Amino acid sequence: MMKFNEMKYERPNLDEIKKEFDVVCEKFKNAESFEEAEEAFKEKERIYRHVDTLMNLANIRHDIDTRDAYYDSEANFWDEATPVLDEKIMAFKDAMLNSKFRKDFENKYGDLMFVNAEIALQTFAPEIVEDLQKENKLTTAYGKLIASAQVDFEGKQYTLSQMTPFKNDNDDARRLSAWKAEGKWYKDHQGQLDEIYDELVKVRTKIAKTLGNENYVSLGYKRMGRNCYDASDIAVFRKAVQEYLVPVVDKVMRNQAKRMGYSYPMSYSEATLEFRSGNAKPAGSAEDIVQAGKKFYEAQSEETKAFFHTMLDGELMDLLSTEGKSGGGYCTSLADYGVPFIFANFNGTQHDVEVVTHEAGHAFAAYMNRDRIPMDYVWPTMDGCEVHSMSMEFFAEKYAEDFFGEDARKYVYSHLAGALIFIPYGTMVDHYQHIVYEKPEMTPKERHACWKELMGIYQPWLRLDGDIPFYSEGEGWQRQSHIYEAPFYYIDYCLAQTVALEFWAMMQEDEDKAWDTYMVYTKMGGTKTFVDLLAAAKIKSPFEQETLQNVSAKAESFLENYDLTGIA
Repeated sequence: MMKFNEMKYERPNLDEIKKEFDVVCEKFKNAESFEEAEEAFKEKERIYRHVDTLMNLANIRHDIDTRDAYYDSEANFWDEATPVLDEKIMAFKDAMLNSKFRKDFENKYGDLMFVNAEIALQTFAPEIVEDLQKENKLTTAYGKLIASAQVDFEGKQYTLSQMTPFKNDNDDARRLSAWKAEGKWYKDHQGQLDEIYDELVKVRTKIAKTLGNENYVSLGYKRMGRNCYDASDIAVFRKAVQEYLVPVVDKVMRNQAKRMGYSYPMSYSEATLEFRSGNAKPAGSAEDIVQAGKKFYEAQSEETKAFFHTMLDGELMDLLSTEGKSGGGYCTSLADYGVPFIFANFNGTQHDVEVVTHEAGHAFAAYMNRDRIPMDYVWPTMDGCEVHSMSMEFFAEKYAEDFFGEDARKYVYSHLAGALIFIPYGTMVDHYQHIVYEKPEMTPKERHACWKELMGIYQPWLRLDGDIPFYSEGEGWQRQSHIYEAPFYYIDYCLAQTVALEFWAMMQEDEDKAWDTYMVYTKMGGTKTFVDLLAAAKIKSPFEQETLQNVSAKAESFLENYDLTGIA
């Protein structure tokens, strides 16, 4: 099997790629039979898969070391090239929508690709290419700024990811010092962060209006491929979060404050520490975590076993946090090779384990659907994708001792509590973006004030008293890369986390049934909308208020009755 470092990359000739798309589009439009049209359709897929593979190879290698001059140049090339190629891809989608063989394609491939094509065509016009290129450059600038961070702490310098263990240290003074040091870096770069985001809001608003939208909110939904719900549905979900989940999390956090001996509400630094003896930490090295993951995936099913061996044999995971590496983590696909790739930043916290389960959940779904035609059917929309990952985290809990050793009981409690705590935060991220893009004229100062106000609604357990200025002054949203790089993505995590909690609840009663349900859901790939995937797998929709109400109640009961005896 080919290893990742053996996969060849060279910059494609943009003019030749454009010509290939033009030729195959004309061939498709001039087809005299469905067979001829399908042949052209498959040829377009081959070109599309190859271009996507090259782009992902370049971006992954750039993310692994943003200081690499060659791949930095290639990342810049793709920032420029992607909008140009989008024009050719959209031309083919338009030809498909107007094809006399559309019914034949629907019969063979389903009608979802036409539904999605109609949405996609509303997100592009040739006159926005320069603005799209500008948007790409701005998001790249944000990523490079974050990757370049060097935080001064205890006489040494660390990347933002490498600061995480210190921000979880069980010594109160040291932990607070780490939070302040990280916050100081952001404050020192406040001007750049404000400027980049202000320019992003402006260019996205301009793009939206050029395409006939009132503001970027509606365009943002289209860009996310939302094909089965709208902003009114999200508003209903948001209300359910405030009504049912925030009070539950408030109890969890009050119990935590009492357990830790802190006053309530807590500072950011205080809220981070869940147990006086320290938060759950992985047992052993990064390699030990991977081996524990291997044990889990080998035992879970034959499909997961084959998948994880593929990831290991192909060296398709880059996990360690290193200097110059982009922040965060993700999973993507290398379509020409039929494999996924996982990018991460291990930092010695429980998040390292969740990478091996969360990102590998994405990777497993992509692996199971790697041969789908069209390639767009490999993945569902992002809400659907996040179900794969967040649910896999819960399936892996039965191997908590292999991952965490003596901290296994801490982890099981923390993981469930963290899932509940996350949803209000993620919903706040989305709510914030609705406000920002509905009022694009807001100043940076007004945006910070808006975030601080929303924190009072979604995170009342956090004290905003100036203890850590960057956070307490409403600027903490600037460390959330999705707000800069992928607007309106974050609510997808919240919807998916709700579904993942449904799987968790199923596991408490019948784990085999839960896994079978998960496989039914996963094997459909992106052939259905998010809501239809759930219905087909007989899973309740998060848009039904009682769904969040029910899983919140079950999780609350579990945490209240969890035996913390012996855990200090």
